[in-house]
Amino acid sequence: MTTLDYVSDETPVPESTLTDLFFEAVDRFGDGPAFQRLESEDTIVDISYDEALDIVRRVSAGLSGRGIQRGDRIAILSENRPEWALADYAGLCSGVIVVPIYPTLTASQLAYILGDSEARLVFVSGKEQAEKVFEAAKELPATPLVVTFDPTDVVDTVPWDLFTDVEPEGDVAEFRARALAAQPHDVATVLYTSGTTGQPKGVMLTHNNVASNVRGSCMILPIGVDDNTISFLPLSHILQRMVDYLFFWTGCTIGYPRSLETLIVDLKKLEPTVVVSVPRIYEKIYNGVMAAEGFKKKLIGWAAGVADRVADLRLEGKKAGGLLAFQYSIADTLVFSKVKTAVGGRLRFFVSGGGPLAPTLNRFFYSIGLTILEGYGLTETSPVTNVNTEENFRIGTVGKPIPSTEVKIAPDGEILIRGPQVMKGYYKKPDLTAQVIDEDGWFATGDIGEIDADGFLSITDRKKDIIVTAGGKNVAPQPVENLLATHGLVEQVVMVGDRRKHPSVLVVPAFGPLESWARGEGIAWSSREDLLSNKAVIAHMESELFGMLGAFASYEQPKKLALLAEEFTVENGMLTPTLKVKRRVVQEQLDDLIDRLYSEEAPDCDV
Repeated sequence: MTTLDYVSDETPVPESTLTDLFFEAVDRFGDGPAFQRLESEDTIVDISYDEALDIVRRVSAGLSGRGIQRGDRIAILSENRPEWALADYAGLCSGVIVVPIYPTLTASQLAYILGDSEARLVFVSGKEQAEKVFEAAKELPATPLVVTFDPTDVVDTVPWDLFTDVEPEGDVAEFRARALAAQPHDVATVLYTSGTTGQPKGVMLTHNNVASNVRGSCMILPIGVDDNTISFLPLSHILQRMVDYLFFWTGCTIGYPRSLETLIVDLKKLEPTVVVSVPRIYEKIYNGVMAAEGFKKKLIGWAAGVADRVADLRLEGKKAGGLLAFQYSIADTLVFSKVKTAVGGRLRFFVSGGGPLAPTLNRFFYSIGLTILEGYGLTETSPVTNVNTEENFRIGTVGKPIPSTEVKIAPDGEILIRGPQVMKGYYKKPDLTAQVIDEDGWFATGDIGEIDADGFLSITDRKKDIIVTAGGKNVAPQPVENLLATHGLVEQVVMVGDRRKHPSVLVVPAFGPLESWARGEGIAWSSREDLLSNKAVIAHMESELFGMLGAFASYEQPKKLALLAEEFTVENGMLTPTLKVKRRVVQEQLDDLIDRLYSEEAPDCDV
């Protein structure tokens, strides 16, 4: 039995569809800029709402002309760009179910999703993704039609320009009527998310699931026609996709960077006022600031200290005065203003989701005048259930529930959610759906949390073994562990990396084979610990083990390993009587080692 802990007291969110949102935005903003394509460092091309409607009509006609009917599935396999959004809106207006796919997935992973969803058509960015689809199609009963956004020489593909070079059927009023025939509880999209078995589950989200999340978020986050943003988190993740629906609906112009590699430069060009990101980006900015040396390092340390004292006052509703205010103005001029310029110079606030944000990071950004509103949610909740706001802000929490959302804490500490954003279910998996959504509509998140007296939710632990990286990616450890355990140099292996920027592995080597190899290489050692600290040994193990993982997506692959001299046993508490690894015990007992594994890495970004 559970007890009710907190219910949002905001105005209830009305039911609607994503096509409702689309046409409401087009009607309101017409010739205003909906999307911005950054074609070069000096060239920005706008796409208006009216132009977006025309392209969406043409894409919809292209789908219809190739036999794609209401209820069919189409996939999008591409990096973020205007065509992604336009193809998505066209699918929604056509009544087809859109299946977004991470462009970093391998061909075998892609084959599973295409096969399970039975997608009849795939929009891809270009040659690399097109070739991946055809490779995946070798495992499928039929090859889907492939439409490429960029021109490519891959045979049997249809270029975007040709696909959209059709005359839409009927007039705009007829197209609108067909699009608005969608019902709130129709499935709009199926998103595949990793599970503990390694096989992804298709999450069915309805029009109202996502549209209610848009409307509910807009009721508490001030975003409007004077804002602009930059879309760079994968649109295959529901977080970026939902907030892009939100931005489109509110008239906030959506800009697209040329690539993740040019993100920092493109931020300065697009000058966003609102940015949604994952903790990893904030880590990179922070690491870049703190990587200074010499006098600059001392200056930054002094400035950070001043900002921290000012933050204490601001969090208490007070203002700094006198000498402290003067010191802060100097720190802002010499240090903080440069960080603000690096993110465009016009930012009003960040929103963070997709993974846990370290309170230290949040406090640092808050102290220098860059507020991060941390939120919480899952793919199954479309995704937002809670978020901090400028009025209700508490570092170390993920905020209060958004409108129309109820939160419970079960007796075992698990967070349960009920609201219009809770998924319809797992695609083709009613038994799994019944395991996470009870008869009263409560969704079991698998996360452990607490709610304070004011209604702020804090995430304290994870109930399941799934690793969530700081970049918001879900990684199932067992498939990687099971494969690595087959290597002759491995005795035991455990993957770690929850809330870290990437996974790592703890490995107990098979000492017989490893010592034999070491002797052949002329390596001398006095103890096992001495052997395992040898750089050549570590490099050899990394090469051997990481080289086995090519079939996994890049974010699933560990980037570091630690070699352990002591085995996991029942006696030392790291194995259960049935010889299963106690992950939490391993992490607790080896916490210092794991921290060193990550702290030894050099900063990977400059600001």
